[in-house]
Amino acid sequence: MRKNILHILAQSFFLYRIRVLPMKKNSVTSIPVGAPWIMPLFACITEVVSNYKQISTQTSPEDEEFRDENCYQILNAMQNAPTSAREICSSHITKLCKAGNLSAAARLLQFLRERNIFTAPNLYNTLMEVAGERNDVEILCQVFKDLVLSCKSLPSTSYRTLARAFSSINDPLCLFQLAKDVSELTYPSNTLVMNRLICAFAECGQSEKALMIFDEIKSLKYEPDLVTYNTIMDMLGRSGQTDKMVNKFASLKEAGIIPDFVSFNTLLNHLRKKGRLDLCLVYLKDMSALGIQPDLLTYTALISSFGQSGNIEEALRLFNEMKMRQIRPSVYVYRSLVNCLKKMGKLELAMTILEEMNASTGNLAGPKEFKWKGR
Repeated sequence: MRKNILHILAQSFFLYRIRVLPMKKNSVTSIPVGAPWIMPLFACITEVVSNYKQISTQTSPEDEEFRDENCYQILNAMQNAPTSAREICSSHITKLCKAGNLSAAARLLQFLRERNIFTAPNLYNTLMEVAGERNDVEILCQVFKDLVLSCKSLPSTSYRTLARAFSSINDPLCLFQLAKDVSELTYPSNTLVMNRLICAFAECGQSEKALMIFDEIKSLKYEPDLVTYNTIMDMLGRSGQTDKMVNKFASLKEAGIIPDFVSFNTLLNHLRKKGRLDLCLVYLKDMSALGIQPDLLTYTALISSFGQSGNIEEALRLFNEMKMRQIRPSVYVYRSLVNCLKKMGKLELAMTILEEMNASTGNLAGPKEFKWKGR
């Protein structure tokens, strides 16, 4: 019977929406301010129940009376306790999603939001997941924009849910329109929102879509900041697009944004992995010019990379520079140098470095210091 009651509630709501509150973009409700929204819905449900009685010839009078009684109990709960209303509607939205009635669920969420009845973000996430599975980009975008209007600060899970849902949708125009709409809806604090949106697509391995958002909406009321550029550079580096990463770094400086430690560490880390040690030296000089010093992890990675590439002279220079800047070496730095020197046949120098390591056992950098600064 409970299932039938919720079914009646669903019919009532959508009949009410169709007759009283047609869906319009940025529409203003026709209900006067302060009027209880439940009363028009109550009248509409009563009508649906009445119609349902006329066509339900296979149910007994006792069943009809039981159905009506519980329907009124739901209405009373929704009218007297907003928390109960949210719980009831949340249950109903979940059922609509399972039944594949995405349009109905989306309209119900918007209906609740317009009356300051806010459901948990996970309901929106559930609906977006189903919309993505069904390639329903219209519902997907509608629900995310409604979620933006419902929450002052969206959880990161909602951004990632949207990004994952778009993984099976190849509609760049629709994605651009969504980004544009979200940027306008969240202005003037849209930079933070767009950064999180770009980051979500990057984390989900959709670098092309993240770049599209970044490139296409720069002409709108959205100013990419240092966090935006760092996110894009790291995404490009992870995907092996080091040339594009370097170009974005150049664009960052052209935009008048001063790179920070994270910017340079991102460049150095991905460039060394690609064997571009020549560029690493260039950016190390840029870092020094800006007064930004590499940290323990940066030096360790570069010393190891130069040593393994056969450029032991540069590795030793960086090792001495690190010590001059009073950055304590770790056992990993010493071992890397010793192994490289042995492979090159420089056994005497290898023994000197090994003795230095043994003498500094109590003063070596520990695991707590071996992490990315600023991360």
